[in-house]
Amino acid sequence: MPEKHKELGTANVNRLLLKLSFPSMIAMFANAIYNIVDTIFVGRGIGAQGIAGVAIVLPVVAIVSSFAHMIGIGTGTLISRQLGRKEEEKVNRTAGNGFLLVILVGAFFSTIGFIFTDPIMKAFGATPTILPYAHDYGKIVFIGMLWFPFCVSTNNYLRAEGNARDAMNAMLLGIIVNVVLDYIFIFPLQMGMQGAALATILGKFATLVYLILYFRQPNHVINFKFRCLRLNKQVLKPALSVGLSGFGMRSSSSVANVVLNHTLGALGGDMAIAVFGVIYKITLFFGMPLYGLNQGMQPIVGFNFGADNPERIKRTIKLGFMYAVGYGIVAIIFFQIFAEPIFGLFTKDQNLMQEGPRALRIIISMMWLMGIYQTTMGAHQAMGQPRAAFVLAIQRWVLLVTPLVLILPHVFNLGIDGVWLAFPLADFLGTIIALIFLFVTLRRRNIVR
Repeated sequence: MPEKHKELGTANVNRLLLKLSFPSMIAMFANAIYNIVDTIFVGRGIGAQGIAGVAIVLPVVAIVSSFAHMIGIGTGTLISRQLGRKEEEKVNRTAGNGFLLVILVGAFFSTIGFIFTDPIMKAFGATPTILPYAHDYGKIVFIGMLWFPFCVSTNNYLRAEGNARDAMNAMLLGIIVNVVLDYIFIFPLQMGMQGAALATILGKFATLVYLILYFRQPNHVINFKFRCLRLNKQVLKPALSVGLSGFGMRSSSSVANVVLNHTLGALGGDMAIAVFGVIYKITLFFGMPLYGLNQGMQPIVGFNFGADNPERIKRTIKLGFMYAVGYGIVAIIFFQIFAEPIFGLFTKDQNLMQEGPRALRIIISMMWLMGIYQTTMGAHQAMGQPRAAFVLAIQRWVLLVTPLVLILPHVFNLGIDGVWLAFPLADFLGTIIALIFLFVTLRRRNIVR
């Protein structure tokens, strides 16, 4: 049995956090760069309506991704705690449950999405002029849903056993394939939205191949064993209760995006939807390194929670806060200074450029706080605190952004500026809530006194 995971309870916390986080941050950072490059290709090769079409499909992808994250985070953090308690015989049974469930989820959403593409696109805010672009993109993306959830979910298992580098390599492979094919399909082959979608699903397929080869190797803690591919209530109930927060975080953004797309369409038309489509990709770029830091932190917290080592838990969370806030401040300054050239990478449309940079500056103004509630939510997931983690997961999009988007433009007569202002206000309020939750949880678990 490999010994690599045991360093989660013995190695220097700072070095260990950086060791686990850095590959995840690189992978997430690269994923964010891909999202930007993909949107640049669509914006310059297809136009503003192409960007809007992708913006309609993204919340649908996020909902499917939320189910995959629910399974991956839930079973992954359970595996970390099992390793901390030295219950290594249970690890593959837990992983097998996750493997089978995520395969079934992918098959379900791929079938439903492919059959009902247009009704789904309309429900998510596609206007008559945007619908053809959303249809062409979504129809092909739904085919890739057969394997996309598996890639999202099982990447957590590599990190759970301390192999963050392999998790990074799996993601990077898919991104590189995606970007190269994006260029080929959109420009030389002139395949439009269908080309962009085809590049996306083929990139994820490359990641799938890497992961399957990884899990078939006998020298890892977790292996893909057909005899373990069975659903067990005793495994899934505690895993999914924790993973529900991962579902909440990603599905809540999709719910909010439905409200946003309809509100933006009413207040500013297709151009407003396209502006937010660009900003959404930019904020993903901003947030991805924070997600990577969170992913590096979770195995350490989960392992030491299982091993009953409160000092290492406190040290890990403090370092997570320090690195997250430090990065957030530097990133905010950069985006505020270079808002125009950053937004201009995506489009030459003067209508978009007139509103886009100003909206970007407003939306990201308080996002330096994002790392605080990301770290707090991740700590609750790792310690197996499902209720608190779920509330923290949905608070930004469902409990704060969505109501503010509905209230500020209309009740306070702020128009489209009310939509942009909803985000910094939500980030500020959400951070206060997250810190309160963390303090209460650590006191109850006798981690702080």
